[in-house]
Amino acid sequence: MNDRGADDDIRSATLGMGCFWSPEALFGSLPGVIGTRVGYAGGTSKRPTYRKMGDHTETVEVDFIPRLITYEELLEVFWNNHNPGNINGYKGRQYQSLLFYRDEEQRGAIDRIKLRMESHKGTLDTEIAPYAEFFPAEPRHQKYYLKRFPNAIEKLGAYYPSEEEWVNSTLAARLNGLAKGYSNLERIQREIVQWPISPREQTEFIALIRQIRW
Repeated sequence: MNDRGADDDIRSATLGMGCFWSPEALFGSLPGVIGTRVGYAGGTSKRPTYRKMGDHTETVEVDFIPRLITYEELLEVFWNNHNPGNINGYKGRQYQSLLFYRDEEQRGAIDRIKLRMESHKGTLDTEIAPYAEFFPAEPRHQKYYLKRFPNAIEKLGAYYPSEEEWVNSTLAARLNGLAKGYSNLERIQREIVQWPISPREQTEFIALIRQIRW
């Protein structure tokens, strides 16, 4: 079942702000974000894995619709939810404050929002670089918090033919945010009736999430 609609203007943002599990849940809870995935980026080593990450950093890739949530709003969420200078006291490339821009529009937005936020937060020690390549993380890391609820996974499996499909769905992004505590069922239900899917599909999704044992 497709819950992402057919909007022609879908953009992507790639960022790092520490361990990628929580940021994926955070951004996945936001209306206007239609998909999330975690992975590795920013380094030079080929085919990184969690155990052999090399000089890459844990990152989150976010698909969003600008008319519903702007890149600038995503940047505000980014800088308001981590300390770039000290991510859990960790030193090294695995956990870094990173922003990758895909074009000059994104680069300009980064500069504007960073300057404005530094006026009251002080220097934001975030590495900024052009987007090059993103390596998806292993399946066990995708929608990490949602996968703690087997009943939710079982029910999603009845609607999506493969794990890859439900992991990439908007519904999974929202439920992962709920599982981490960034959202709630009432908020998700209100949003579903605004999704660009048929009334029948809206009803089915709402019934599905009401049946999940959390």
